[in-house]
Amino acid sequence: MSVTWNPKKRKRKRTHGFLSRQGKKGGRKVLAKRRSKQRARLTV
Repeated sequence: MSVTWNPKKRKRKRTHGFLSRQGKKGGRKVLAKRRSKQRARLTV
């Protein structure tokens, strides 16, 4: 069995980063939700 968590900064940013969220309809929805909740961090 493989170890499932192998942290990589680039992968993390590209998958969950601000630009990635902003570039998709669903991602923009996520940002809007997080803004409405007044999250300290919108993305990773």
